[in-house]
Amino acid sequence: MMFQLDPRLQQDCFVIAQLPLCSVLLMNDCHYPWTILVPRVKGVREIIDLDESSQQRLWRESALLSRVMQSRYQPYKLNIAALGNVVAQLHLHHIARFENDLAWPAPVWGKVPATAYPPQRQDEECFALQQLIEEMS
Repeated sequence: MMFQLDPRLQQDCFVIAQLPLCSVLLMNDCHYPWTILVPRVKGVREIIDLDESSQQRLWRESALLSRVMQSRYQPYKLNIAALGNVVAQLHLHHIARFENDLAWPAPVWGKVPATAYPPQRQDEECFALQQLIEEMS
């Protein structure tokens, strides 16, 4: 059996890029600039489940995505988290936070219902992030 993206991530996100280890997703919630890295490794739940080389690759790809998020959004704070309480498949959230966002200073989870991107804004965000990932890779 090959790697498959968790159905919840498929439902809630758009795939915007493929890095050597991870798929890069955009969460379909226009309240927050929110991307997710998902290592394309079958059956992995924890970072320590990856071999050492893949762990290092994950951190390099996380650093790249962090630089992309900083460049695109200039957040007050960039939150990075690997929770996995709802979706066990290993994934790293990268969320740009602002002192005036709807959840500040609390975590974004469950604070307000998600609002889907309008189609044009979705396309703009995906394209802009793709371009920055290519430029900064």
